[in-house]
Amino acid sequence: MSKPLVVILMGSIADEEHCLKISKACKDLGLDVDLRVGSAHKTARHVLDMLDQYEANPRPKVYITVAGRSNALSGLVDGYVQAPVIACPPVSGTFGGADIFSSLRMPSGISPAVILEPENAALLAARIFAIHDAGVREAVRLYKEQHIEKVVNSDRELHSK
Repeated sequence: MSKPLVVILMGSIADEEHCLKISKACKDLGLDVDLRVGSAHKTARHVLDMLDQYEANPRPKVYITVAGRSNALSGLVDGYVQAPVIACPPVSGTFGGADIFSSLRMPSGISPAVILEPENAALLAARIFAIHDAGVREAVRLYKEQHIEKVVNSDRELHSK
């Protein structure tokens, strides 16, 4: 059986660094990743053709969309596919960060989750797969255990000073 697939779709190659962080976290959780580039504004047909190929494959998948400024990509993907969509827009200081609202405000019937931190977007994807995949469930459990241990150790070190 193949591993669950996370399709990370960036609106521009300028978002590659952000996407590589998501990709690394996904792989650390035992997920396969495809990195792709397509713009809802500039290359809509390319994006839809790409999504048709993924949707024709019965392999379990989650899409993570990465687009800043005017994030039409997340809404387009969510409206077109059956699998869950997670929007993980790169944080921008432009417009005082207000461009994040284009990821938060979606029309009725369009429901991508919005996660700002790349590692957390990967974690949500893994938790979605963990519902039916014991291997991913174990990877998520270990991930959470490591984070708990880190906090407890930090507290122990601080308290012993």
